[in-house]
Amino acid sequence: MQNGIRHRLLAILAADAVGYSQSMSFDDLGTLSALDEARQVFRSHVEAASGRVVDTSGDSVLAVFDTAIGAVRAAVEIQEDLATRADAAPEHLRLLFRIGIHVGDLIEKPDGTVYGDGVNIASRLQAVAEPGGVVVSHAVQEFASDRTGAAFEDIGQQKVKNIAKPISALRLLRAPRAARTDELARAPLVEQARITHRHFAPNAVDVTVRTSRRARRWRLSSASLIRWIGSHPFESCR
Repeated sequence: MQNGIRHRLLAILAADAVGYSQSMSFDDLGTLSALDEARQVFRSHVEAASGRVVDTSGDSVLAVFDTAIGAVRAAVEIQEDLATRADAAPEHLRLLFRIGIHVGDLIEKPDGTVYGDGVNIASRLQAVAEPGGVVVSHAVQEFASDRTGAAFEDIGQQKVKNIAKPISALRLLRAPRAARTDELARAPLVEQARITHRHFAPNAVDVTVRTSRRARRWRLSSASLIRWIGSHPFESCR
């Protein structure tokens, strides 16, 4: 360690807002408010997963975690939270983020800032993610798939500037929170459920359930959804 600078193996989460500049052209103050709200969502879920946000320059977010498992779980929670908020926002203020995650050796300064190829790789991975989606490196998939129950789809090799070898990238398909049917079954006084195919789990079904107290989103497999519908009638499904 020299002058407090040290090398650390960390999981890096890089995120960037989609359509931020266009939103600013329509409503700059509203967009800034939406961005501040999104940053708080990131900070809350990152800290809950024992990570920390190290940079929020412009419309991007950079966070680090001691484990890939924490990074993946935080990414899932962030995207679900942001999607729920986007559904309730005016169309021009619906900020979605792309997220990329990598595990790599970084240089960490005493002030907490980090540098290294791992940051560049995570940034490259987020650039190929879909809006509201998560793309990870092969290293992250190896660490996180068994422990989180997440499923991934190989999307091929990605070239990264100043990195000699292409990086194997995978799209997150099934979130660790998939099929929480027991929790869903306990939802009281269901007034409305809305089913959508979107965000970062194209092979699953998002169910937003509005109860007398609050709205919650669950991600279910098709089979789990059919079982739940059979035992939980509700007023409307669209």
